[in-house]
Amino acid sequence: MAKKKVDFDKVKKDVKKTISQITEVSEEELKEDADFTNELGIDSMMALEMVAAIEKKYKIVIPEEDIPNIRSLKNIYSILEKNLKK
Repeated sequence: MAKKKVDFDKVKKDVKKTISQITEVSEEELKEDADFTNELGIDSMMALEMVAAIEKKYKIVIPEEDIPNIRSLKNIYSILEKNLKK
């Protein structure tokens, strides 16, 4: 049976909404390449909460070595793309 095609535009929209809710940063402010720590003031606890929410929602495990690389939405999208294609 063929794997279901992932609608990555929908995934990106959902992820952005989730991150916005966790960080209390509006979706408009949440630019793809905005640095979570330096530009948006997201701390390590929020970052872990974001990772946990994404892992739970998409039933994936983000490798521990990838977690420090999660610095922006763009990073999250590329990690998700890599993991959802498996």
